[in-house]
Amino acid sequence: MAHAAPHHDYHLVDPSPYPLISSITVTVMMIGAVVWMKGLFGLPEGTSWLFVAGLVGTLYAMGAWWWDVIREGQKGDHTPVVSIGLRYGMTLFIASEIMFFAAFFWMFFEMALFNEARTNIPEISSWAETAAAWSTWPPRGIETLDAWQLPLLNTVILLLSGTTVTWAHHALQVGDRNGARLGLIITVALGVLFTGVQAYEYYHIIHENLFFNEEAAGSGLYGSIFFMATGFHGFHVLVGTIFLAVCLIRLLAGQLRPEKHFGFEAAAWYWHFVDVVWLFLFAFVYVTFG
Repeated sequence: MAHAAPHHDYHLVDPSPYPLISSITVTVMMIGAVVWMKGLFGLPEGTSWLFVAGLVGTLYAMGAWWWDVIREGQKGDHTPVVSIGLRYGMTLFIASEIMFFAAFFWMFFEMALFNEARTNIPEISSWAETAAAWSTWPPRGIETLDAWQLPLLNTVILLLSGTTVTWAHHALQVGDRNGARLGLIITVALGVLFTGVQAYEYYHIIHENLFFNEEAAGSGLYGSIFFMATGFHGFHVLVGTIFLAVCLIRLLAGQLRPEKHFGFEAAAWYWHFVDVVWLFLFAFVYVTFG
């Protein structure tokens, strides 16, 4: 039996299979990543099909779930009260992301400031290579990157993208669709460029064995922290680029209006968050302790 339309400002979403589907596919993808890297369940190392299957399923669930949200907005289900809830939800999501990166910075600062104390721990000091590597920070044998080359280039790219996404948002607010379209195109292009520069940077690190060599034996923690912090940030840039690309497609399709465009507004918030995190990474990982 069909339900009557509710006479209130609160929208109750229809039952959706995508929360359960995405949970399953993400689990499969993570298990597949372990199998790919280390082997598991009798599957040899290098087996990638399980990871790929989980990734495809996750992307499908994400796309279908978000399309449902877009259709809800087009039907008028996103009342002013619901819109406030969406804003609170995005704000809390970004707050959780701040704590996510705070954990990586905490770990990096703890090692950068108190690395010598680590060498006095009996369990570590008995490991001669590790104690010698951690006697300085960056650890002995690590060849750090020049902060004023590729990292500075990526900093300029992200700061410029922050201005173009703000331009696009303002243009949409005042009804300048051409300006909004051009600003979004430039922002997406800059996001792709940032990812390309970071990929080249990683290739250089690995190809030149800057973090992994005989002289740097026992210093693997530096590389772990570096790749975890900058790599997850790079992943966020990739997600933000996709987010903005979807907004661009919706803008071209006429779905974003000056009075109603929270999807784009949320993407802009997310992009500015990514910009700020990179400034901290550049200042501390590359410059201060690099």
